Amino acid sequence: FLSVTEDLVRRRAEHNNCEIFSLEEISLHQQGIEKLEYLDKWCRDLKILYLQNNLIPKIENVGKLKKLEYLNLALNNIERIENLEGCEDLKKLDLTANFVGELSSIETLKYNIHLKELFLVGNPCTEFEGYRQFVVATLHQLKCLDSKEIKRSERIQALQNYPEVKQKIREQEQAYLLKRAREKEEAQTRMQERKDKKQKQIESKLGFDSPDSLQNKENHQAEGDREQETWRTVEDDEEDRRFWEEPTPYTPESRLETHRYIEEKRRAKDSARHVFVLISSMNQGRGNFQRESKKREKPLWTLVTAEGKVLNVNAPKLHFSVKDDEQNNQIILDLAVYRHLDTSLLDVDVQPTYIRVLVKGKPFQFVLPEEVKPDSSSAKRSQTTGHLVVSMPKAKEAILAKQKVSTSIKHSDCNTLKKNAGRSGQVEKLEVDPSKYSFPDVTKIIQEKESIGQGPLRLQPEKITESKMRYVDFENNEDVPPLI
Repeated sequence: FLSVTEDLVRRRAEHNNCEIFSLEEISLHQQGIEKLEYLDKWCRDLKILYLQNNLIPKIENVGKLKKLEYLNLALNNIERIENLEGCEDLKKLDLTANFVGELSSIETLKYNIHLKELFLVGNPCTEFEGYRQFVVATLHQLKCLDSKEIKRSERIQALQNYPEVKQKIREQEQAYLLKRAREKEEAQTRMQERKDKKQKQIESKLGFDSPDSLQNKENHQAEGDREQETWRTVEDDEEDRRFWEEPTPYTPESRLETHRYIEEKRRAKDSARHVFVLISSMNQGRGNFQRESKKREKPLWTLVTAEGKVLNVNAPKLHFSVKDDEQNNQIILDLAVYRHLDTSLLDVDVQPTYIRVLVKGKPFQFVLPEEVKPDSSSAKRSQTTGHLVVSMPKAKEAILAKQKVSTSIKHSDCNTLKKNAGRSGQVEKLEVDPSKYSFPDVTKIIQEKESIGQGPLRLQPEKITESKMRYVDFENNEDVPPLI
């Protein structure tokens, strides 16, 4: 069975940087969990825990989660409410679509004084007569049951009829427990029959591979594989049809059996796919090996005839040019090698009468017009174009006539030289007119200013202006109107 693992919890705690010790909320729904454990040790600060749509048969190992406020266990195989007394802050409990038949087990929730909402829809206990009255009267702190608010009048009425309702619930529980015991026996018998049938099928498959059939496979392997594959497909389809059409009661055992059947089919399909991929890869590898072996078989190029004649060959189909450099007495071959081709893939062989270049194993051979010196030859690659340039000095030395340098000097040039020599003996000076320049008078840089109006006020003499002196004898006549 699959239980809660640390790796699973860390993967589901991505929102908390994969830290589980400080985790407050985690969702572990649809994980095929069959046992609830370790969460009370790893995640002590959990407040919200989602565990819906799993295969959990029992509530356990959550009693130490003191801060847990919401626990969702919908769509599981729980048959009894238990081990929640330690969840002191539990406010909401969802047990929708489980197999809770012992309704009296809700009495353990009395200690969860903060519990306000409880969901039991889809459980066998909801079909009991007096179910809602019993729950309302038992859990006084509850405010909402199955998404329906509990009113005060409903609680008073439930408390009045509590003894009678409790007795009815006990009787119905006993009947349900007897029914569950029979269902468990039937489920166990059914599982044993299916296991025996499967064992017989395995034995029949082993008998199918008899010596005659093996010999037949050796003779007709392809046809036998196709027939066997078709037979297996038909058998699997028939088995699936029988499994899904067989009427089965909805119980924790049938739900667990269905889950395991689906997982078994999925694993079988994955293993078949894995085998198919393995066989395909092997066949592909064999095909690749054959193709590589064909590639390794290099074609044979005729470079020299049986008579010893060297041929011109251009297997890599590269452009080239040959230049006869008479100035330096050498032959230059420019081979247009691919620009990004690694130099290690080139092999140059210079012979006296021909040159051979292997480009990625493909030969380029050219017969030279003259005999060259192989030891003095050099090969370089252009850094811009990537071309291979091979310089091959000729074996025969070429005699070139040297041009005479004229030493005659024109008569006019001689006269010019003489004039320049005569001038070089005289000393010429640059004369400047003294009237066109003068030195500044430093004594007149700062001009003298009147000292009146400067300095302290008590030392300043009063300055009498002309306007003030002009109106000293002025008389003001009031009869004269003012000037506008």
